[in-house]
Amino acid sequence: MEKGEKLRMAKSDADTTIKQRVDQLFNDLSFDEKAAQLVGYNQAAWSNDDLERDFPKGSGQVSLLVGEEMQNIEDVARVQREIQEKIIALSPHHIPALFHVETLTGVKLPGATSFPTGIAQAATFDPAAAKKMGEAIGQETASVGATLAFSPVLDISRDARFGRQGETFGEDPTLASEMGAAVVTGIQKSGRTAAVAKHFLGYQAAESGIHAAVANIPERLLHEVYAKPFQAAISLGKLKGVMPCYSAINGEPVTGSRHLLTDLLRQQMGFKGIVASDYSGISEIFTRYHLGEQLADAAHRALLAGVDQELPSMNAYKPEVLKQYEGQKDFDDAFAAAVKRVLTLKFELGIFDHPFADAPTEAARSFKQPAAIAASRRVATESLVLLKNKGILPLSKNKQSIALIGWHADAIRTMFGGYTYMSTIEKHFGVKNTMAGVEDVKTDQAPAGPKKHYSGSNVDVENPDVEAFARSQQPQMMSLRQQIEADVPSATVNYAYGFPYVGDDESHFAKALDAIRQSDVAIITVGGKYGTGSSASQGEGIDATDINLPKCQEDFIKAAAHLNKPLIIVHFGGRPISSDAADTYAEAILEAWNPAECGSEAISSVIFGDSEPTGRMPATTAYTAGQLPLYYNHPNGSSYHQATGGAFDGYVDCPHEPRYFFGEGLAYTTFDYGEFKATTDSAGTIHVSCAVTNTGHRKGTEIVQLYGRNCHASMVRPNIELLGFVRVQLKAQETKKVAFTVQPSQLAYLNDDMKWVIDQGDYQFSIGHSAGAIKLSGAATIRKTRYFEERDRVLFAQAAVTALTAK
Repeated sequence: MEKGEKLRMAKSDADTTIKQRVDQLFNDLSFDEKAAQLVGYNQAAWSNDDLERDFPKGSGQVSLLVGEEMQNIEDVARVQREIQEKIIALSPHHIPALFHVETLTGVKLPGATSFPTGIAQAATFDPAAAKKMGEAIGQETASVGATLAFSPVLDISRDARFGRQGETFGEDPTLASEMGAAVVTGIQKSGRTAAVAKHFLGYQAAESGIHAAVANIPERLLHEVYAKPFQAAISLGKLKGVMPCYSAINGEPVTGSRHLLTDLLRQQMGFKGIVASDYSGISEIFTRYHLGEQLADAAHRALLAGVDQELPSMNAYKPEVLKQYEGQKDFDDAFAAAVKRVLTLKFELGIFDHPFADAPTEAARSFKQPAAIAASRRVATESLVLLKNKGILPLSKNKQSIALIGWHADAIRTMFGGYTYMSTIEKHFGVKNTMAGVEDVKTDQAPAGPKKHYSGSNVDVENPDVEAFARSQQPQMMSLRQQIEADVPSATVNYAYGFPYVGDDESHFAKALDAIRQSDVAIITVGGKYGTGSSASQGEGIDATDINLPKCQEDFIKAAAHLNKPLIIVHFGGRPISSDAADTYAEAILEAWNPAECGSEAISSVIFGDSEPTGRMPATTAYTAGQLPLYYNHPNGSSYHQATGGAFDGYVDCPHEPRYFFGEGLAYTTFDYGEFKATTDSAGTIHVSCAVTNTGHRKGTEIVQLYGRNCHASMVRPNIELLGFVRVQLKAQETKKVAFTVQPSQLAYLNDDMKWVIDQGDYQFSIGHSAGAIKLSGAATIRKTRYFEERDRVLFAQAAVTALTAK
């Protein structure tokens, strides 16, 4: 068959279905060509891959990690085109490769639009904003020829010790389901890019809050909580890709688990796309979990489990390794299915017809479009959570002196969390890598001699060149200090470093305290450094036993309180603020997370009242790590609903209740609830409604949250569960009606036979400001017991908002 004929056969034909094209191409491929579709090629500086030597039949997928080593999008687009041309030429049937890129906070490449971290996205409680963000990410991803966008992260996080909590949508499966489905829908909107959700399954339930550790999760909990966001992404977002986690669940590595990747994911949940391994995940079945006698056993196990591609490089899935199993029916079936799924996705995404990045200059123009920047600004502003306000916020823009304290206040790097281009580039400045599957980069920029740590910690002192490089990459961006100076020119800003982001160093206290003495009010920025590498205090592979502020920051707040000046605390990082000193002494606390390139303007606009604080906590906040795991939807008879009595109301030294409840957050106005109603119609659908009034003198946004409880189930159930939520914008003194529609299948749970069931009987429905501030409750009756399939359940309630009055 001639080259032109092969290409015509592979390209789309309106009269031929994708399945027919896949079958035709599959039947023409040799075993080695098929095997080539199951592996990835990585050209990053630390990789040992050689394209011509190691991939003589082409490659199924390519890592765009090499793009992180470049200075601009033009170079990334140019390299994609060069690599793709070589792969097409190497492949006897000229099959182009899929290219992947990390997209949790935007495309992780230089010059891309950056977005707040996952936990900040969740704090918006705004799926519409998440979808717009996804659309921008999908467009930028496609423009550089990347067909796989590695996001969203759909892990459920109930343990703040875990360094990657900031990647997630928090602790609640309903919130994660609605936000995750919206992101997937946005990314895949154009049809040119597929979202790859991760990390399937239960990854952040790892023992002791340690990255990649084993997790022991009961089967019922796996389905009801940890699988739910993935089900939403599959059922509603038509998710095309899934990445298994590094953990072992109940004694079985997920990457080698047929039970999880085939029985659950494909058969019960209805997933039709590809499963791509996390970096080195297949090899770790053998090297880390010590299963099998050789690496080939890990390859065999992963392929039979349902892992379609090995990333980032070919190691276990080598043709000669796979060839030895040819002729075994179970292997042949799994091998054929994997190759066909990869080819199917390539046809669906149209890469046979359009395999290349846009022309370099055109690709560059696709980045940082006004709509993308607007989407980032919207998420940043909506993500900010006001946790405390004794009337000091919003600050006046009238002439005053403001002390601005902390490393975070004058560093744009702090606006970016993990899995951002800003965090990735630090590996080029001498830090030790902490990301799994990625090796350290040799660099001449590392300081000579042993690394210096921040006092009282194991964290490397940040290379001073990091901030300079960050500013060179975001020249339009201002630090919080610069932003406040620009927004409030009448104010005198007295900045002082004060303390680092980790450890116990108090050597800079005196100057910072003096700045507060000279000022009318103090804004103290606190938190950790969320990123990648040994100069970060939170992130992948950077777990902690202490979830509170570092000693230097806690002690500074106490010292500043003695000056009798109003203190405003602004917190940054991938886990929520937990501080006794802030709770005791601050006039206001603003949770800022890592709000990305529009972060400084978002924070300033909220502090000075140009924007309203509308964020809500997507994770329950503990007082100390000793309470973990701590989450609001715990089972009846446990946590702060233990209800067995005893000598103490909580722990001997701490309450059972959290510091901040799930869903908590203040506004610059107040809201009142009334006119509650809960009914069941003839079809068994539940309708719950209420009226919400803005009782203050400013406009504001309330996030109305619907909770439910099965009063008399056959299994122990959560004390309450979030069923739905909606953002309600209200002018001063305005009232709106909020109506939720709950389908019966949303209330289903797994009974003792592991069947999804909804019981006949009464269910309690509650509407509240947070899980700890329920405003209205009532019961509705389910008239008959019904059963459902896993993939057929409705996963969150629909909400409608209508205006009632406006004064």
